Amino acid sequence: MMTTSLDHLIYVLGKLPGLGPRSARRVALTLLQKKHQVMEPLMSALQDVHRDVKSCSLCGNWDVCDPCAICESPLRDSSVLCVVEDVADLWALERSRAFKGLYHVLGGTLSALDGVRPSDLRLDSLIKRVETQQVAEVILALGATVEGQTTAHYVIEKLENLPLKLTRLAHGLPVGGELDYLDDGTLTAALLARRAAC
Repeated sequence: MMTTSLDHLIYVLGKLPGLGPRSARRVALTLLQKKHQVMEPLMSALQDVHRDVKSCSLCGNWDVCDPCAICESPLRDSSVLCVVEDVADLWALERSRAFKGLYHVLGGTLSALDGVRPSDLRLDSLIKRVETQQVAEVILALGATVEGQTTAHYVIEKLENLPLKLTRLAHGLPVGGELDYLDDGTLTAALLARRAAC
């Protein structure tokens, strides 16, 4: 039971990913000790984000405009659509600067265990987007988890009769990885995805 506003702050901070009760206490102490340098700018930034940031109605990305800057950019290749689980995955791909197409954020993956059904995800809007826009390729950039693969198979079933190319991200050896340190699943995926050496 919360007894003070400080207890409540620690409780709320402890709910954030990567922060447990001890880390939450350290963050709360830092905020209190640096009210003007840290707490006030943080409060202002949180208010701005709460007021201004919204989900893009086309792709599901977070931005201050709808459609988002990626969807509206004339420099993006609108014929290639990359399907990701969540916005964190979109941001990771954007950090790489390797992808120049558009995205579609599903908002999760199918999971019978967690009760996540197709209607809980942005699957219908994906299918509608592919059917109504001139999409030549759909890249399935979903995790190599059971849920990610189940979702990928579902999307493939729904799109396989459309005139487009369906591809998946390669799975296998990370850059700089040594074979001795890799797990069996990664080694198996690398062997299955092998290509010509020339």
